[in-house]
Amino acid sequence: MAASSQASRGLGALIKRGWNEIPEIMGSSCIALIGLAIGGYTIYKYQGWDGQYRQYRMSYTVYRPDDPRVAKIRKD
Repeated sequence: MAASSQASRGLGALIKRGWNEIPEIMGSSCIALIGLAIGGYTIYKYQGWDGQYRQYRMSYTVYRPDDPRVAKIRKD
């Protein structure tokens, strides 16, 4: 019966109860979610640049003229 009444209060009550009982875990979980969101955004942006941050390339790449990546080459 007690579990049923706790479950019916919703997610907000569960978060409040967790914050009161285990604040370290709840706080670190919030920080971890923020870190995952920032990491996901940076991966999305990196893929938008075709996975190459051209400004800091350490080696040269030679492309054939019929390579489809030649169309994406630009002068930085």
